[in-house]
Amino acid sequence: MNGAPRTEVILTATPAVAGRQAGARGKRDWLGVALPCGVGILLLVVWDVSVRISGSDLFPTPLDVAKAIVELIEHGLLLKYMVASLFRVSWGFALATVVGVPSGLVLGWYGRAAQAFNPMIQVLRPISPIAWIPVAILWFGVSDAAPIFLIFLASVFPITVSAMAAVQNMQPVYVRAAKNFGLSEWELFRQVILRACLPQIITGLRIALGIAWLVVVAAEMIAVNSGLGFLIIDARNAGKRYDLVVAGMLLIGLIGLGLDLLVRKLENFDEVRWGYANKS
Repeated sequence: MNGAPRTEVILTATPAVAGRQAGARGKRDWLGVALPCGVGILLLVVWDVSVRISGSDLFPTPLDVAKAIVELIEHGLLLKYMVASLFRVSWGFALATVVGVPSGLVLGWYGRAAQAFNPMIQVLRPISPIAWIPVAILWFGVSDAAPIFLIFLASVFPITVSAMAAVQNMQPVYVRAAKNFGLSEWELFRQVILRACLPQIITGLRIALGIAWLVVVAAEMIAVNSGLGFLIIDARNAGKRYDLVVAGMLLIGLIGLGLDLLVRKLENFDEVRWGYANKS
Protein backbone atom coordinates (compact mmCIF):
# COMPACT_ATOMS: atom_id res chain seq x y z
CA MET A 1 0.00 0.00 0.00
CA ASN A 2 2.78 2.39 0.85
CA GLY A 3 4.43 1.81 -2.55
CA ALA A 4 1.29 2.46 -4.64
CA PRO A 5 1.06 6.24 -4.23
CA ARG A 6 4.76 6.56 -5.00
CA THR A 7 4.37 4.60 -8.26
CA GLU A 8 1.45 6.78 -9.28
CA VAL A 9 3.41 9.96 -8.64
CA ILE A 10 6.30 8.73 -10.78
CA LEU A 11 4.00 7.75 -13.65
CA THR A 12 2.20 11.08 -13.67
CA ALA A 13 5.34 13.16 -13.21
CA THR A 14 7.29 11.58 -16.06
CA PRO A 15 5.40 13.36 -18.91
CA ALA A 16 5.80 16.69 -17.13
CA VAL A 17 9.52 16.17 -16.75
CA ALA A 18 9.79 15.13 -20.38
CA GLY A 19 7.86 18.23 -21.40
CA ARG A 20 10.19 20.49 -19.43
CA GLN A 21 13.22 18.82 -20.96
CA ALA A 22 11.79 19.21 -24.46
CA GLY A 23 11.03 22.85 -23.75
CA ALA A 24 14.58 23.43 -22.49
CA ARG A 25 16.01 21.80 -25.62
CA GLY A 26 13.77 23.92 -27.83
CA LYS A 27 14.90 27.07 -26.03
CA ARG A 28 18.55 26.12 -26.44
CA ASP A 29 18.00 25.43 -30.16
CA TRP A 30 16.28 28.79 -30.61
CA LEU A 31 19.02 30.65 -28.77
CA GLY A 32 21.65 28.75 -30.76
CA VAL A 33 20.23 30.38 -33.92
CA ALA A 34 19.14 33.76 -32.59
CA LEU A 35 22.33 34.71 -30.76
CA PRO A 36 24.75 34.16 -33.69
CA CYS A 37 22.36 35.91 -36.07
CA GLY A 38 22.10 38.85 -33.70
CA VAL A 39 25.88 39.12 -33.43
CA GLY A 40 26.20 38.87 -37.22
CA ILE A 41 23.68 41.68 -37.78
CA LEU A 42 25.45 43.84 -35.19
CA LEU A 43 28.81 43.33 -36.93
CA LEU A 44 27.29 44.25 -40.29
CA VAL A 45 25.89 47.47 -38.82
CA VAL A 46 29.23 48.34 -37.20
CA TRP A 47 31.02 47.57 -40.49
CA ASP A 48 28.68 49.79 -42.52
CA VAL A 49 28.79 52.69 -40.05
CA SER A 50 32.59 52.50 -39.75
CA VAL A 51 33.11 52.67 -43.53
CA ARG A 52 30.71 55.60 -43.86
CA ILE A 53 32.31 57.53 -40.99
CA SER A 54 35.83 56.97 -42.34
CA GLY A 55 34.79 58.18 -45.80
CA SER A 56 36.93 55.47 -47.43
CA ASP A 57 36.53 55.05 -51.16
CA LEU A 58 38.44 51.75 -51.27
CA PHE A 59 37.01 49.60 -48.52
CA PRO A 60 33.52 48.38 -49.44
CA THR A 61 30.30 48.49 -47.43
CA PRO A 62 28.23 45.34 -46.83
CA LEU A 63 25.95 46.41 -49.68
CA ASP A 64 28.93 46.70 -52.04
CA VAL A 65 30.03 43.20 -51.07
CA ALA A 66 26.53 41.85 -51.66
CA LYS A 67 26.54 43.42 -55.12
CA ALA A 68 29.95 41.84 -55.80
CA ILE A 69 28.59 38.40 -54.88
CA VAL A 70 25.65 38.95 -57.24
CA GLU A 71 28.14 39.93 -59.95
CA LEU A 72 30.04 36.68 -59.42
CA ILE A 73 26.80 34.73 -59.71
CA GLU A 74 25.81 36.52 -62.91
CA HIS A 75 29.18 35.73 -64.51
CA GLY A 76 29.00 32.09 -63.41
CA LEU A 77 32.19 32.39 -61.33
CA LEU A 78 30.88 31.93 -57.79
CA LEU A 79 29.92 28.27 -58.10
CA LYS A 80 32.98 27.54 -60.24
CA TYR A 81 35.43 28.93 -57.67
CA MET A 82 33.65 27.37 -54.70
CA VAL A 83 33.59 23.94 -56.33
CA ALA A 84 37.27 24.23 -57.26
CA SER A 85 38.30 25.02 -53.67
CA LEU A 86 36.08 22.35 -52.14
CA PHE A 87 37.35 19.78 -54.65
CA ARG A 88 40.95 20.38 -53.58
CA VAL A 89 40.14 20.37 -49.89
CA SER A 90 38.07 17.19 -50.19
CA TRP A 91 40.83 15.23 -51.91
CA GLY A 92 43.67 16.49 -49.73
CA PHE A 93 41.73 16.04 -46.50
CA ALA A 94 40.43 12.60 -47.49
CA LEU A 95 43.95 11.38 -48.29
CA ALA A 96 45.22 12.80 -44.99
CA THR A 97 42.45 11.01 -43.11
CA VAL A 98 43.12 7.69 -44.85
CA VAL A 99 46.82 7.94 -44.01
CA GLY A 100 46.70 9.76 -40.68
CA VAL A 101 44.10 7.82 -38.70
CA PRO A 102 45.54 4.30 -39.22
CA SER A 103 49.10 5.59 -38.82
CA GLY A 104 48.24 7.34 -35.57
CA LEU A 105 46.47 4.28 -34.17
CA VAL A 106 49.40 2.01 -35.01
CA LEU A 107 52.00 4.44 -33.66
CA GLY A 108 49.99 5.00 -30.51
CA TRP A 109 49.60 1.25 -29.88
CA TYR A 110 53.11 0.07 -30.72
CA GLY A 111 55.63 1.92 -28.59
CA ARG A 112 58.65 0.92 -30.68
CA ALA A 113 57.04 2.29 -33.83
CA ALA A 114 56.32 5.57 -32.06
CA GLN A 115 59.95 5.80 -30.91
CA ALA A 116 61.10 5.29 -34.49
CA PHE A 117 58.74 7.61 -36.35
CA ASN A 118 57.61 10.23 -33.83
CA PRO A 119 60.83 12.33 -34.05
CA MET A 120 60.43 12.60 -37.83
CA ILE A 121 56.78 13.59 -37.41
CA GLN A 122 57.69 16.27 -34.87
CA VAL A 123 60.35 17.64 -37.23
CA LEU A 124 58.01 17.86 -40.23
CA ARG A 125 54.89 18.97 -38.35
CA PRO A 126 56.03 22.54 -37.46
CA ILE A 127 57.04 23.33 -41.06
CA SER A 128 54.38 25.63 -42.47
CA PRO A 129 52.59 24.17 -45.50
CA ILE A 130 53.09 27.55 -47.14
CA ALA A 131 56.84 26.89 -47.09
CA TRP A 132 56.20 23.83 -49.26
CA ILE A 133 54.60 25.88 -52.07
CA PRO A 134 57.80 26.26 -54.16
CA VAL A 135 58.48 22.54 -53.79
CA ALA A 136 54.88 21.67 -54.68
CA ILE A 137 55.04 23.80 -57.83
CA LEU A 138 58.38 22.24 -58.75
CA TRP A 139 56.99 18.72 -58.36
CA PHE A 140 53.43 19.12 -59.64
CA GLY A 141 53.43 22.34 -61.65
CA VAL A 142 50.49 24.77 -61.71
CA SER A 143 47.77 22.14 -61.33
CA ASP A 144 45.29 20.81 -58.80
CA ALA A 145 47.87 18.33 -57.55
CA ALA A 146 49.97 21.09 -55.95
CA PRO A 147 47.28 22.44 -53.57
CA ILE A 148 46.04 18.92 -52.86
CA PHE A 149 49.56 17.98 -51.81
CA LEU A 150 49.78 21.07 -49.57
CA ILE A 151 46.40 20.33 -47.98
CA PHE A 152 47.49 16.75 -47.37
CA LEU A 153 50.64 17.95 -45.58
CA ALA A 154 48.68 20.46 -43.53
CA SER A 155 46.10 17.88 -42.42
CA VAL A 156 47.95 14.60 -42.01
CA PHE A 157 50.11 15.59 -39.04
CA PRO A 158 47.29 16.93 -36.78
CA ILE A 159 45.22 13.86 -37.60
CA THR A 160 48.11 11.48 -36.90
CA VAL A 161 49.06 13.16 -33.62
CA SER A 162 45.46 13.24 -32.37
CA ALA A 163 45.01 9.53 -33.17
CA MET A 164 48.29 8.70 -31.39
CA ALA A 165 47.27 10.69 -28.33
CA ALA A 166 43.83 9.06 -28.33
CA VAL A 167 45.36 5.57 -28.14
CA GLN A 168 47.93 6.55 -25.51
CA ASN A 169 45.26 8.18 -23.30
CA MET A 170 42.75 5.34 -23.67
CA GLN A 171 41.49 3.73 -20.47
CA PRO A 172 43.42 0.45 -19.92
CA VAL A 173 40.26 -1.20 -18.60
CA TYR A 174 38.86 -1.31 -22.15
CA VAL A 175 41.82 -3.35 -23.38
CA ARG A 176 41.83 -5.67 -20.36
CA ALA A 177 38.12 -6.38 -20.75
CA ALA A 178 38.55 -7.09 -24.48
CA LYS A 179 41.43 -9.47 -23.85
CA ASN A 180 39.36 -11.31 -21.25
CA PHE A 181 36.83 -12.00 -23.99
CA GLY A 182 39.56 -13.48 -26.17
CA LEU A 183 39.45 -10.94 -28.99
CA SER A 184 42.09 -11.21 -31.67
CA GLU A 185 44.39 -8.25 -32.27
CA TRP A 186 42.44 -7.19 -35.37
CA GLU A 187 39.14 -7.41 -33.49
CA LEU A 188 40.72 -5.50 -30.60
CA PHE A 189 41.70 -2.69 -32.96
CA ARG A 190 38.38 -2.60 -34.79
CA GLN A 191 35.92 -3.06 -31.94
CA VAL A 192 37.72 -1.53 -28.97
CA ILE A 193 40.65 0.76 -29.76
CA LEU A 194 39.08 2.51 -32.74
CA ARG A 195 35.74 3.06 -31.01
CA ALA A 196 37.38 4.24 -27.79
CA CYS A 197 39.49 6.74 -29.73
CA LEU A 198 36.81 8.04 -32.10
CA PRO A 199 35.78 11.13 -30.05
CA GLN A 200 39.34 12.44 -29.88
CA ILE A 201 39.97 11.49 -33.52
CA ILE A 202 36.92 13.50 -34.60
CA THR A 203 38.23 16.50 -32.66
CA GLY A 204 41.53 16.11 -34.52
CA LEU A 205 39.68 15.90 -37.84
CA ARG A 206 37.82 19.08 -37.02
CA ILE A 207 41.04 20.96 -36.29
CA ALA A 208 42.76 19.53 -39.37
CA LEU A 209 39.86 20.53 -41.65
CA GLY A 210 40.12 24.13 -40.46
CA ILE A 211 43.84 24.11 -41.22
CA ALA A 212 43.20 22.54 -44.63
CA TRP A 213 40.73 25.28 -45.54
CA LEU A 214 43.28 27.93 -44.56
CA VAL A 215 45.98 26.31 -46.66
CA VAL A 216 43.90 25.91 -49.82
CA VAL A 217 43.25 29.65 -49.90
CA ALA A 218 46.96 30.44 -49.62
CA ALA A 219 47.89 27.80 -52.19
CA GLU A 220 45.32 29.07 -54.68
CA MET A 221 46.85 32.52 -54.53
CA ILE A 222 50.09 31.14 -55.99
CA ALA A 223 49.80 27.62 -57.40
CA VAL A 224 46.58 27.62 -59.47
CA ASN A 225 44.32 29.93 -61.47
CA SER A 226 40.94 29.12 -59.94
CA GLY A 227 39.28 28.92 -56.53
CA LEU A 228 38.42 31.45 -53.85
CA GLY A 229 42.06 32.19 -53.06
CA PHE A 230 42.69 32.97 -56.72
CA LEU A 231 39.58 35.17 -56.71
CA ILE A 232 41.02 37.32 -53.90
CA ILE A 233 44.46 37.82 -55.42
CA ASP A 234 43.07 38.30 -58.94
CA ALA A 235 40.52 40.89 -57.77
CA ARG A 236 43.24 42.77 -55.91
CA ASN A 237 45.62 42.81 -58.90
CA ALA A 238 43.02 43.44 -61.61
CA GLY A 239 41.73 46.91 -60.83
CA LYS A 240 41.88 46.73 -57.02
CA ARG A 241 38.33 45.36 -56.74
CA TYR A 242 38.23 45.28 -52.96
CA ASP A 243 34.52 44.54 -53.01
CA LEU A 244 35.39 41.22 -54.65
CA VAL A 245 38.29 40.73 -52.25
CA VAL A 246 36.04 41.09 -49.21
CA ALA A 247 33.36 38.99 -50.91
CA GLY A 248 35.91 36.20 -51.32
CA MET A 249 36.96 36.55 -47.68
CA LEU A 250 33.34 36.40 -46.54
CA LEU A 251 32.62 33.32 -48.66
CA ILE A 252 35.71 31.60 -47.27
CA GLY A 253 34.51 32.25 -43.72
CA LEU A 254 30.97 31.04 -44.40
CA ILE A 255 32.14 27.86 -46.12
CA GLY A 256 34.58 27.25 -43.27
CA LEU A 257 31.69 27.54 -40.83
CA GLY A 258 29.67 25.07 -42.89
CA LEU A 259 32.52 22.57 -42.98
CA ASP A 260 32.98 22.81 -39.23
CA LEU A 261 29.26 22.24 -38.61
CA LEU A 262 29.38 19.26 -40.98
CA VAL A 263 32.20 17.63 -39.03
CA ARG A 264 30.45 18.34 -35.74
CA LYS A 265 27.48 16.33 -36.98
CA LEU A 266 29.67 13.27 -36.53
CA GLU A 267 29.47 13.86 -32.77
CA ASN A 268 25.78 12.93 -32.86
CA PHE A 269 26.41 9.31 -33.83
CA ASP A 270 25.81 6.82 -31.04
CA GLU A 271 29.32 5.37 -31.42
CA VAL A 272 30.94 8.64 -30.33
CA ARG A 273 28.27 10.51 -28.38
CA TRP A 274 29.48 8.96 -25.13
CA GLY A 275 32.74 10.88 -25.49
CA TYR A 276 31.08 14.29 -25.28
CA ALA A 277 29.87 15.07 -21.78
CA ASN A 278 27.46 17.82 -22.87
CA LYS A 279 25.75 15.69 -25.52
CA SER A 280 22.38 14.31 -24.48
